[in-house]
Amino acid sequence: MKRYSVTILILFCIAIVYGCEKKQEQPPAKPQQFSPVQTPIQTPMVKPEEKPRSPHIDVTPKEQRKIIVPSDTKNSWSSVKLIFEDRNAKKRSELIVKLGSELAIPGTELKIICNEFLPDFKMERDIITTKSNEPNNPAVRVSISEKGKTIFTGWLYSKYPEIHGFEHQRYGIVLKEGIRS
Repeated sequence: MKRYSVTILILFCIAIVYGCEKKQEQPPAKPQQFSPVQTPIQTPMVKPEEKPRSPHIDVTPKEQRKIIVPSDTKNSWSSVKLIFEDRNAKKRSELIVKLGSELAIPGTELKIICNEFLPDFKMERDIITTKSNEPNNPAVRVSISEKGKTIFTGWLYSKYPEIHGFEHQRYGIVLKEGIRS
């Protein structure tokens, strides 16, 4: 009986040692492959002093994106029509601003500069351009200042004014449309 117990104990120890060796010999598991429909969300590492970013925001810095306005687009569009709202006075008005120029908004300390106009806005990883010369998705890049200090630089979209729009406690500015030359 003693021999039988010793034999079982030795076999048990051999099985444990053999099992441990097998685990060490196995190659590391391959990363899980995702189909295009199941793309994993990768959250960037956040430094303690930075705020976490939404995974839905393109993290390519704005200054690295190249804005390409085709020559036929430059020649076709001269101005934009903006809707200006003074929430305190409960008044709305239309402003026409020539592309590349600055307009001081009457009765306020706001100034707006309208830069590039893209009638069919398209953004890829590092390029912003237009898909066509038709006003399918109009957008204008603006810079807005108040009392000489820039308070907004970005794109205003005609069809989607709520996307990254100009935010101010009193005033609202949205793109209505582009004006052809």
